[in-house]
Amino acid sequence: MAIAASAGDRVELPTDAGPPTGPYANPDLLPVPVADRTWGTYDFTALWVGMAHNIPSWTLASGLVALGMDWKQAVLTIALANVIVLVPMLLTGHAGPRYGIPFPVLARASFGLRGANLPAMVRALVACCWFGIQTWIGGQGIFVLLDRILPGTWSDAHRVGGYPWPLWLCFVLFWALELAIIARGMATLRRFENWAAPFVLVGAVVLLIWISVKAGGLGPLLDQPSRLGWGHHFWKVFFPSLMGMIGFWSTLALNIPDFTRFGAGQRAQAWGQSLGLPTTMTVFALLSVLVTSGAQAVYGTQDTTLWDPVALTAKSGSTIGLLYALLTVLIATISVNIAANVVSPAYDLSHLAPKLVNFRTGALVTGVLGVVMVPWKLISTPQIYIFTWLGVVGGVLGTVAGVLIADYWIVRRTRLHLGELYDPAGRYWYRGGWNWRAVAAFAVGGLLAVGGSYSAPGAGPFPRRGLIPFLQPLADYGWAVGLGSALVLYVLLMRTAGRQDAQPDAVRETRDSPAGKS
Repeated sequence: MAIAASAGDRVELPTDAGPPTGPYANPDLLPVPVADRTWGTYDFTALWVGMAHNIPSWTLASGLVALGMDWKQAVLTIALANVIVLVPMLLTGHAGPRYGIPFPVLARASFGLRGANLPAMVRALVACCWFGIQTWIGGQGIFVLLDRILPGTWSDAHRVGGYPWPLWLCFVLFWALELAIIARGMATLRRFENWAAPFVLVGAVVLLIWISVKAGGLGPLLDQPSRLGWGHHFWKVFFPSLMGMIGFWSTLALNIPDFTRFGAGQRAQAWGQSLGLPTTMTVFALLSVLVTSGAQAVYGTQDTTLWDPVALTAKSGSTIGLLYALLTVLIATISVNIAANVVSPAYDLSHLAPKLVNFRTGALVTGVLGVVMVPWKLISTPQIYIFTWLGVVGGVLGTVAGVLIADYWIVRRTRLHLGELYDPAGRYWYRGGWNWRAVAAFAVGGLLAVGGSYSAPGAGPFPRRGLIPFLQPLADYGWAVGLGSALVLYVLLMRTAGRQDAQPDAVRETRDSPAGKS
């Protein structure tokens, strides 16, 4: 077996041995050569700026205002959530610059070569839902704004499935545009992100200026009171909202190696993410809650559409402003969708069948699944969006993050045998390609995290007392419960297994691998 070469803190496969072959390798899953790991601090910062400045993250902040928080409470909740989620993001992102591997290959170290398909498919399905949500928002934005420019032409059209047919047309066209961009590869993605990031921020500032003028200054924006106060009612909303905010980026906390694998080093990815994620999300959240507070001062708190920036912008009578808003919606949505919700599932689906599915095929499958999952229902209200969708997603994905972090940092101390991540005769084959300890930690952590999920009457799909009533108290802390319980359980199981299973010898590798069974 070839021994990986090391260039400082970065490891790559020896060039004279040739790339790994077999059923667990294809060009999209192989380690990025050190010479091609060139992304610097600005590239990662711009990536996060582009991903943070999008319509769902805007509605994330404005949704908190709609739930009763004032601007200070909403910004505090989002800022704290992004500082917290940055920690697992940096921990899982470490493997990218060091080994040049994507998320599903990193998962092989803990779940096994076959078992890695479990977290990969969980992450892929979530990303497909997000892709559909973003695409629906983008198509809806085009539809709403064009309907304002050409009143009556669009909204009065024949309805299909409860929506005017031009809305479906906008949805399909926007979907095709996104896939056309991602099909050109990661280099095009990086150039698009670098250009889109500042443009979207300017658009948000313009919206703030417009609502400030309409409200008569910043005073009304800052004076909107909290309907929750700082007592029991606030904390009852705060903790599930905090978990929802963390759940928003819990997807990227898993698959961030898909991007950091192109990093020039740990400094670039660590500084780029630290400068890009918490700062831009906090600034964007501040813009969002100020605009929503100002809109409530102008239009009243009874208007339930004010948390949606597209619907709010449509209230403007300026054709130039509407056109600029339309362009901003397009750029903002494409920017985050192709980066956050296509790259990961494309790799994950490629991992499922490396010899049949490449990156571009995986991107196309992602686009189709994103439509099938009826994304418009997931963002119908702030309650369903934040508590149901983000809460459950955060709980499940936090569990996967707990296993990955425990394996990479505690069990293996960041040391991976790179070539064996593609070799069914290596130490990551475990038994039949699965590490049952990782699966057990994932199952138990997921049950504790989301088993008690509940909804207020008429505000969601879950029973009022929770799916499993005695677990209901844990549901408000789903992400933290999932990550912590899975991490602890995985470490205990691996350490009780002893060295034989954690670092299998050549005899056991041969016996348990397909080659040994032939």
